[in-house]
Amino acid sequence: MSQYGKAEYWDERYLRDPEPFDWYQRFSGFKDKIASHLATDAKILNVGSGNSRMSEEMFEEGFQYIHNIDISSVVVKSMNEKYRDKGPNFKFLQMDARSMDYEDGAFDIVVDKGTLDSILCGEGSATSASKMLSEINRVLSPKGVYICISYGIPDHRLLYLEKPEFDWKVTRETIPKPTISTSVTISSEDKDSPQVHYIYICKKTGTGISMKDKEERKENF
Repeated sequence: MSQYGKAEYWDERYLRDPEPFDWYQRFSGFKDKIASHLATDAKILNVGSGNSRMSEEMFEEGFQYIHNIDISSVVVKSMNEKYRDKGPNFKFLQMDARSMDYEDGAFDIVVDKGTLDSILCGEGSATSASKMLSEINRVLSPKGVYICISYGIPDHRLLYLEKPEFDWKVTRETIPKPTISTSVTISSEDKDSPQVHYIYICKKTGTGISMKDKEERKENF
C-alpha cells in the first residue's frame, strides 16, 4: 500500500469513513504492559493518531497532557472539534512524524500504534522509517520512552529500532490479538505472524550518547 505515506490518501479515507477506528488494540488491551513506563503527569505524544479512541481513553485514565499528530488535515480538524472541551494540553495537530515542529526533548512518552507499520508499507519505506524514528529520538526527553505497538515480528522491526545512533534500549512485550478484530490487515506480513501483537519499548538511557558513540568510546580506550 504505497499510498500509506501520502496525506491525500488519508484525507480521502477519513472523509469516506469518519467513524472512530483503532488499529490492532484498544488502550485497555495493552495498558497493563506499559503501566510501569507511564505517569499521569507525563508529556505524551501520540504519532499518527488518526481517529482512534486511544487518547480519549488515556485522558479518562488521568493522562492530561497529550499531543496527537497526524498527516491528515481532515482527521485533525474533526478530532479537534470532537475534543474541544478537553483542555489546552489535549490537542490534535497536523504534522508529519518524519519532520516534527517540536523542540528537542519536548516529550516524556511517544506512543505509536501502527504508524511505523504504516510507513513501512509506503514508498521509500526504509528512509521514511529512519526519519520518523530519528525525530522520535530527538523529541524524547533524556529518559523518555518510545512505545511502539506493531504487528511486525522482532526480526522485521529490531533492525530499525536498534540502530546504533539511537540513545535507547529496546525491550519487548506481546499481547494477544483481539478475538474480534478492531483493525484491518495492512500487510501480508501480518498474516504470517503469530497471533500476537508486539509492544516494543524503547527507553532512553539518559546519557544523551548514542549506542554508536558508546562503541566508539570503548574502542578508544
